[in-house]
Amino acid sequence: MSDKTKLPVGYEAIRDKGWLNAHRFLLLRRASQLFFLALFLLGPWFGIWWVKGNLSGSLTFNFLPLTDPFITTQGMFAGHWPELTALIGALLVGVAYALIGGRVYCSWVCPINPVTDGAHWLHDKLGMTKGWQPKKETRYYVLGMVLIVSMLTGTIAWEFVNPISMLHRGLIFGVGLSWAFVLAVFLFDVAVSRRGWCGHFCPVGAFYSLLGTGSVLHVTANNREACDDCMDCFAVCPEMQVITPALRGSDNDPPLILSPDCTNCGRCIDVCAVDVFQFTHRFDDTPASGRTRQKPTPAPKADKAA
Repeated sequence: MSDKTKLPVGYEAIRDKGWLNAHRFLLLRRASQLFFLALFLLGPWFGIWWVKGNLSGSLTFNFLPLTDPFITTQGMFAGHWPELTALIGALLVGVAYALIGGRVYCSWVCPINPVTDGAHWLHDKLGMTKGWQPKKETRYYVLGMVLIVSMLTGTIAWEFVNPISMLHRGLIFGVGLSWAFVLAVFLFDVAVSRRGWCGHFCPVGAFYSLLGTGSVLHVTANNREACDDCMDCFAVCPEMQVITPALRGSDNDPPLILSPDCTNCGRCIDVCAVDVFQFTHRFDDTPASGRTRQKPTPAPKADKAA
């Protein structure tokens, strides 16, 4: 293990790039999440109805319909064909995320993301073990189960327990049962499973991951030969398994992080002091040298007694 891994996460990036540059994408994400949340709260809180509705479905400036395609899909499984306005809204949102990157929704829009990020921070501060770690495929099983339940019950099943919707209701109507769902997600990530909710269970993330399989926006490890094995990118990445193929690849392996599980959060770019990562597009064929990692020299074997 490199001595650099013993330093606090992001220490070198802050030292070499400054605090602001070492947190720029994190700050932009928080600003983006607050912006979208504020748009929906302007009406209920201040009577400024630029946007009516919530992330499930909304009407912007009384003419632009936007609908969560996951909600629309559940409705169709439930046997309810959406009205034309809702269908147009779902297509607009679906095409946007399919092009930009499905799980951009998770890191740049979803209001639950700061909750789970806060839980991860507390988990690390308390020095807790990673806890129960279900298989990554679990969220896809949950997604399938949600669609089956919607089909069997004729309802949009996930909306009964969706913490995203619960958070919106809690902010509009105040303290109530809604906050219990949000608190449950927070405590689950702190005490039961590190990054468990977004990384293993949330069917919304699973849906947007599938939606963004062919997306254009990606992170690339195009400067991977400069990697000094500090491991900071793995420490901050909510889906750390997506980094390895790009970062540890040979000369013939593309440096692009192509996994649809990547949330394009940009934290790997923030915390890397040697600028291994950057945003690019999926058609970027810039070659990148493979890693030339030194294998540790084995300790000499003791001579056998004569």
